[in-house]
Amino acid sequence: MSTVSPAADHFGDELDALRRQVAGPVLTPGQDGFDAEITGFNLATLHRPAVVVGATGAEDVAAAIRFAVRHSLPVAVQATGHGAVQAADGALLITTSRMRDVTVDPSDRSARVGAGCTWAEVIAKAAPHGLAPLNGSSSGVGVVGYTLGGGLGPIGRAFGFAADHVREITVVTADGQIRVAGPDGEPDLFWALRGGKGSFGVVTSIVVDLFPVASLYGGGLYYRAEDTAAVLHAYRDWAGTLPEATTTSVAMLRLPPLPELPPQLRGRFVTHLRFTHLGEAQEAEALLAPMRAVAEPVLDGIAQIPFSAIDSVHNDPVNPMPTWERGILLRELTEETVEALLATAGPATDAPLAIVELRQMGGALAREPREPNAVGGRDAAFCILVVGAPVPELMDSVIPAVAGSVLDALAPWATGGTQLNFHGRALAPEDLARAWPEPVLRRLVAIKEHYDPARVFRFGHVVPRL
Repeated sequence: MSTVSPAADHFGDELDALRRQVAGPVLTPGQDGFDAEITGFNLATLHRPAVVVGATGAEDVAAAIRFAVRHSLPVAVQATGHGAVQAADGALLITTSRMRDVTVDPSDRSARVGAGCTWAEVIAKAAPHGLAPLNGSSSGVGVVGYTLGGGLGPIGRAFGFAADHVREITVVTADGQIRVAGPDGEPDLFWALRGGKGSFGVVTSIVVDLFPVASLYGGGLYYRAEDTAAVLHAYRDWAGTLPEATTTSVAMLRLPPLPELPPQLRGRFVTHLRFTHLGEAQEAEALLAPMRAVAEPVLDGIAQIPFSAIDSVHNDPVNPMPTWERGILLRELTEETVEALLATAGPATDAPLAIVELRQMGGALAREPREPNAVGGRDAAFCILVVGAPVPELMDSVIPAVAGSVLDALAPWATGGTQLNFHGRALAPEDLARAWPEPVLRRLVAIKEHYDPARVFRFGHVVPRL
């Protein structure tokens, strides 16, 4: 049974007026459906908004923002909640999960994607045409948040960041106006959105490039814990020899004893080499040969696969869970870097870390796109991400301390920057500033002041004040 919340009393008739303007649900705490509406993938971030609006389109979003501004409420947005790093307490939370339209234009090699879509939906629509998007390592991640944060995916070295291949963005800004940003309209906003994430408005749809990739040679090799040092040292030498058509990462995994995992992996520490190659199988196998020679994998999942099976490369978790993560960028991976990583996070340590991952960068990721954007980190050779074990009672103290010791040990090889999508919960202004080179940050701050001087959008990875 629905109940009337204190928030409903506070907003009075205006809340009823908002409900008449919005096609989706408008809910306040205590009402049926409120908890389900605000819950996202990351169960460690529990929102407590004053109002939640389940938007069905740009007009719903505009009405919600205008209501929030009239009542001095900050605005937050959530699609899947994979990237939720800050609770939207006391805010108006806009959920976009009902905005699921995907339209593929095979002749133009593009897709128009609603703000609530996951990459799985885009992949499914593009695959019949032999096309693929620049999705993330998990197709269950939302398209918009991933792309606005840069988008470092499993074929990134071949094509660049997802943000490099955006043609148009429809966004509602803090004044409640629906704007279409592209190279020829709102160019400053277009530049800032691609790499500035949620700082400038609520995106309702996005047009992205698709690529003629029907299949690839890829998957993963899983090695025993005792082979980790040999694998990481070999990877250090091997990665630098690879062409741009090859994208790789390597991760130390502490896997839970779940029955759905293969018995070779269940409850074990393994080192997981991820590999994709856009080329012939024979060429890919020749490239892989040095890593196959290091040690015998306990599980070999590398083969020619349709692009629709891209999730099999990383095999990221698919069920909601509490997560804590933090990443930094490395300028190089030396023998000493690997030893520091092994000493702080290797199989001999008792660290409450689920994943410690190195993603190879370079290639197209290092180059500015045809339409420049605000994505940082192009000078890095590797991105390292540390993900805590999904144990809620450890997430406020133990996991940050352990993860911090890992990243501190790697500081001598760090660029000083971060990848925004892997930045985690380090939300102090001086920490957020590290996501962008200084000239980029200064331009972002100026654009933020122009479009959102009152900082209506202030949750998560938002451009800080200088």
